[in-house]
Amino acid sequence: MADIEGTIVELADLLRHPEDLDKISFLKSEFTRKKAAIDGQLKIGLKDQLEVTQNGMSSINDGQRTVNQIKEEMMRIDKLCAEAQNMIRDFPDINLVSQVHRNFSQVETMKANIESFDGRLKDLEQMLREDDRDLENQPNLLNIHYGLTQLRDIRDDAMDQIKRTSDTSLESHLQDYFTRLGDVIDWFDDHVGTACMNLIPLVQADNKGMVVRLALIIEEEEKSDNKVKALQDAQREYKDLASRFKSMTTGPKQLRGYKEKFLEAIKYYAQPQFDKAEEQFLEEPDKLANIMKWYFNDLYVVKVGMASLMPKKWRIFKTYTDIYHKLMHDWLTKHIDNPELSPPHMLSIIDWSEKYYTKMTKLGWDQSTLQPHVLDSREAELIREYRQLIVKSVDEWMDRMFAADKKSFIDRKPDSLDTNEHGYFRTKTLGDMWRMLKEQTAVAGSCDRTDVAEGVFDAMFRALKSRQNLWQNMIDSESQKYKAPPGTGAAADGESMQVFQDWLVAIANDQIACIDDNEDQLGYLTRFHRDLEPLVTPAYMAAHALPQLDALRDGFVDLGTHCITAFASLIFAVDFRATVADFFTPKWYAEYGMKRIVTTFDDYIADYAKVLHRSLLDVLVEELADELLAHYLSAVRNKGARFRRAEPFTDKFKDDVLTAFDFFAGFATREQGAAVVTVDFAAIKRKWRVVDKMVRLLEADKPAVVAVYEDFKQECWDLQMGWVESVLRARDDFDRAMLAAVKAKAGEVYVERGPETIMSKVK
Repeated sequence: MADIEGTIVELADLLRHPEDLDKISFLKSEFTRKKAAIDGQLKIGLKDQLEVTQNGMSSINDGQRTVNQIKEEMMRIDKLCAEAQNMIRDFPDINLVSQVHRNFSQVETMKANIESFDGRLKDLEQMLREDDRDLENQPNLLNIHYGLTQLRDIRDDAMDQIKRTSDTSLESHLQDYFTRLGDVIDWFDDHVGTACMNLIPLVQADNKGMVVRLALIIEEEEKSDNKVKALQDAQREYKDLASRFKSMTTGPKQLRGYKEKFLEAIKYYAQPQFDKAEEQFLEEPDKLANIMKWYFNDLYVVKVGMASLMPKKWRIFKTYTDIYHKLMHDWLTKHIDNPELSPPHMLSIIDWSEKYYTKMTKLGWDQSTLQPHVLDSREAELIREYRQLIVKSVDEWMDRMFAADKKSFIDRKPDSLDTNEHGYFRTKTLGDMWRMLKEQTAVAGSCDRTDVAEGVFDAMFRALKSRQNLWQNMIDSESQKYKAPPGTGAAADGESMQVFQDWLVAIANDQIACIDDNEDQLGYLTRFHRDLEPLVTPAYMAAHALPQLDALRDGFVDLGTHCITAFASLIFAVDFRATVADFFTPKWYAEYGMKRIVTTFDDYIADYAKVLHRSLLDVLVEELADELLAHYLSAVRNKGARFRRAEPFTDKFKDDVLTAFDFFAGFATREQGAAVVTVDFAAIKRKWRVVDKMVRLLEADKPAVVAVYEDFKQECWDLQMGWVESVLRARDDFDRAMLAAVKAKAGEVYVERGPETIMSKVK
């Protein structure tokens, strides 16, 4: 069940998006290839393991037969000994005299050894002092080892004899007597350890004599330990029988472990170099090959210079290689299991695997003989993790930057905006965002794998699209605070609407900077396009990247326009709230509301012309025209709006329209500061023709209203019946029959849907 869940999780990671389904055939072939490779490796491994197992079983059987033969031989010797005792009449007396003589000889020998012990120990101390002054050569090393071995045997025999007597009162005295020997042994061990830790430098210095002396000592100690192990095994299995043989109760009694310490010294020598390499690797991950030169140099020294100086049975080159390889494996896996590992470090490790085995092949080692695999055969997994590291980095950067923008935006910090070389308002994080994307693009491309790059670009497309949506939603949310009824919302809290409008301008300018390609500089999106194209396959570029880039370009345009629309809408929600409320009421005839509005427009445009991108000035003027028209038409719902035939409302409509036209006509080609504003005034006039349609609905005779409505509907398919009803109800001669006739006609008229007209904004 756990395997199935793990497979589902891995599939979810590979197929995160609908477009990833196109990769199924590729993934299937890739997994089939990997499965075949793994099956082949398993067959080879199984064959090798079977051979090793068979050889091991044969060796065990041979050993068991040898042990049984030795057991039978020892039992036969014991039997002959017992029979010989019965054959000789005076054997007990002879045996007793023999034992007394033997014990007397042992006592004499032990007495002589004890008497000479102190002097011999001083001689060894003197030789150790001489070697202290020449640690690189240690000419007395063999003599010291020989002397210490004898003194160790003397100590072990004495302690063994005192333990086997019934009187153990002298045991503590003997232990104190032999204390200096322990200190000298530690001193000698330090010399041996120093030599072991500097074995490779000794070979590099061509100090063969020192290396050979060290090898002889380690080999002799290895033989001694083997004897001790054999004696311990024999005593454990044949305790009574073994105690009868003098050869099995003399000699070394304890394991000294020099061979094991020698192997540990190899690790201790290499570990500081790995630690130093780690510091360099963390600073310069792209130079891992140079950082690890020492590794292969050491193994080469062992192969060429050390192997001939060591016992062949040690297979010293294989020993060094196994230890070094295990250290390399542990060092690399420690890094790849680190969740904080950066993408450059991950990539360097992935690339290092192939380089490592290439260099080891030159040293004579096949990859299959180096176990475990230096990266645990996790290259494919690491590639995915490498891609996810980049994706995670992109997402975290985008989240942090948007969080900073959001805080500044909501807090309305006046100093949180920047200006470019043209003086246009800009947010401070836009340039940082694109620089980050460029850096991560370079990181994704550095591995020379299109699947990694494509996965990273998918994440970038999602992040950019998400950023557009987040900005739009946040703008809408903040705008609503200013559109709340009087006495509530942001305006009531004293928040500065001007700072909010500055932000809208800055965000709109950002969108233009992303897509504005001019002679001086290409837009961010075009540069991003150029950076990613060489890193992906042509199929991905055509089927996925280009549509995504086009969608992002449209999204930047839409978000920029949305900011300008919100800017214009905000003016009406705050500045013109009272003015628009008076339209079509009795106050309308006596006041110049339209003139106040266009004058305010002119002030806004003059204020923002220097900080708003020149291409957005046209959009701002057109949005102001649309917002004005939509609010003007919607004013028919104002409380107190009424059109009496006796009043000159048609003249007032005409005056308002001409006032608006005079203002917007001035922007057909107009220099506004350093910018040139070019507005399609003809398009504005066409939109404003709906005012004439509204006037005709108001002034037409009752029988002609239906025909006027039908003509209006044919021209504006999205004309809302609710608004038409409000217009009709504003007539002083309104009756239900008129409204019923219009609704009946609305049910009969068929109009083809087309592009939205201004009436879609009038509810």
